[in-house]
This record gives sequence, C-alpha cells and structure tokens, in this order.
Amino acid sequence: MTISVLFVCLGNICRSPTAEAVLRQRVQASGLADGLHIDSAGTGDWHIGKAPDPRSQVAALERGYDLSTLRARQVSAADFERFDYILAMDQANLSDLQAMQPKGFDGHLGLFLAFHPGDVAAEVPDPYYGESDGFGHVLDLVEAASDGLLAHLRDTHRLQA
Repeated sequence: MTISVLFVCLGNICRSPTAEAVLRQRVQASGLADGLHIDSAGTGDWHIGKAPDPRSQVAALERGYDLSTLRARQVSAADFERFDYILAMDQANLSDLQAMQPKGFDGHLGLFLAFHPGDVAAEVPDPYYGESDGFGHVLDLVEAASDGLLAHLRDTHRLQA
C-alpha cells in the first residue's frame, strides 16, 4: 500500500517544495520510501515549470536538502483523486483547496502545521517577500512538522521499514 502526500503553497517555489524535499529525505532515512509518494504544488500558476526560489534552495542545501530538481506545478482537481493527504501551508491556500475539493474526496485536507509537535502558529509563513532568515524559519517549522507527519503516517497506516 502506498500513501500519497501533497504539499500546497501559493506558487510552489518556497514552502511546499521545501516540505516535499524534507519529508522525502526523512522517509528515505526511515526506510519507508516504497510506501510513500510525496509531491508539491501551488494554488497559483505564476511559476509553473520553474525551479524553487534560489533563497529556498540555498537555505535547504545548507541543511542537506536538494531542491534543484523540483519544478513548480499548479494543483489540479485530479490531485484530489491521487493524494491521500493534501496539506496546505496557510489558511488562504487551504480555503482555495476547499473550494476545489470534490464531494467524493475522502482523504485528509488540512494545514501542514497541524502535525507540528510544538505550540506554533497554524501557518507556515511565506518567506518570499521577506528577509533571507525567513527561509531558515520555514525549514525549522517544516522539519518538525515532517517528523510529526511521519509519526502520524506510521501510526495511522502501520507503515514499517
């Protein structure tokens, strides 16, 4: 059985590709790569086909995550058929996803930071218009939430290496 996870932000060049890369590496390290499919997308179409923001790539690479092969894409209605978990980075993107959600979707649609084990804000802030340290903060949040999500997936779906 394969469980599929889609991370969604606005343009798919900062937060969601970071989450994709972090969770993918965590899954590889845990020996669960064959049981999970991970992807990312954006609600907007401005960056389709583009690589992640260079600042995201630098911040990620400093922690051992390679975003260079990822390319932005826009979320589609078909994603609700392909993914078990669709996780938004913020409330605005979650609202857009809820508006797209087909009636028959029986997967999990919610905020990614709901899986964060600590007491943090509900949203991963968009670092795009801020200073470069915002990308490090995004990584801090994403790493902790990825660990929480992986624990949830293991427990809920009885995933084993």
